[in-house]
Amino acid sequence: MSSKIRVGLLFGGRSCEHEVSVTSARSVLDAIDGAKYEVTMIGISKQGRWFLSDDSRRVLEAGVVAGDDLLPVALDYHPGAGTLVPQQGATNAMPSRRLDVIFPLLHGPYGEDGTVQGLLELADIAYVGSGVVGSAVGMDKEMAKRVFRAEGLPQTDYVAIRRARWREHPNDVLRDVTTHLPYPMFIKPANLGSSVGVTKAHSEEQLRAGIEHASEFDYKLIVEAAIDNAHEIECSVLGNEDPEASVLGEIVPGNEFYDYRTKYIDDKSELIIPAPLSSDITAVVQGLAIKTFRAVEAAGLARVDFFVKRDNGKVFVNEINTIPGFTPISMYPKLWAASGVSYPELIDRLIRLALERHTEKNKTRTAL
Repeated sequence: MSSKIRVGLLFGGRSCEHEVSVTSARSVLDAIDGAKYEVTMIGISKQGRWFLSDDSRRVLEAGVVAGDDLLPVALDYHPGAGTLVPQQGATNAMPSRRLDVIFPLLHGPYGEDGTVQGLLELADIAYVGSGVVGSAVGMDKEMAKRVFRAEGLPQTDYVAIRRARWREHPNDVLRDVTTHLPYPMFIKPANLGSSVGVTKAHSEEQLRAGIEHASEFDYKLIVEAAIDNAHEIECSVLGNEDPEASVLGEIVPGNEFYDYRTKYIDDKSELIIPAPLSSDITAVVQGLAIKTFRAVEAAGLARVDFFVKRDNGKVFVNEINTIPGFTPISMYPKLWAASGVSYPELIDRLIRLALERHTEKNKTRTAL
């Protein structure tokens, strides 16, 4: 019997961030310690089918999970099983695989929003990252902002829009938004990351186009007041009951704002680590990062994003990402590397935190 911890890397998914997830999985697979861990790759296609492959690297080469010659699988839901089993009727069947922990590398809906976390809870298997509540609240920008407000966290003004109301009463929606917010403003799908569907509006024409564009990706949208002349700051958080904050990083976008193309395609943005902030403001941001992490019931890991005004040092919480990117250019691992935690060590700690949290949860009685 192998003494290695059996880890399932779960990646792909039904999301516009599918390709980012695949890149994250490549990066973790390259960095994980093969002497400690036995890795099983679990790909989810854009259509939502789950697949296993013995040839892990081949699964990742295409940049998407196609599933042409992979074995479809399902999780065994028997409590404590933590087993992947071939789907009924699958060809070239293999024995079931028992896993100790799942490392979800899914970004966006159907992976970062509590859905997969609920599935793993039903299967009673340890997994890296936040549970159902933390994942769902962190993913939904409107719900996160409500929590931020309840916890007294500083944030920008915003208006939430339902796509159905936009379709039926667009002029009323425009009037509501422009009554509450000044230009410029950002329009975002409420349940996506990686800046997918995000635009910046300086006029009503751009606002109308931005709402229409964002509504292609979600049924609910957020319009936020822009914070001009501000540092864009990110802080990585690591831990369960006693989370730690990393050094801070600043993003200097290569475009008007840090959009999807700037993040993953053009590579024109500049990352400054550590961020050029005073020690006092740095401490404030790190404290707010931990408070934000706890506010949404996050666990394991998260990246919290901020705006810091250049003229007066005022800090605004922008959002929290409970499964931040693990690509080679992603801020989360870069910030921990700058804090003295190497990429392989970071993976070790996340897996250890997942196992500890699962052990603690299993101390709870589930029957009388």
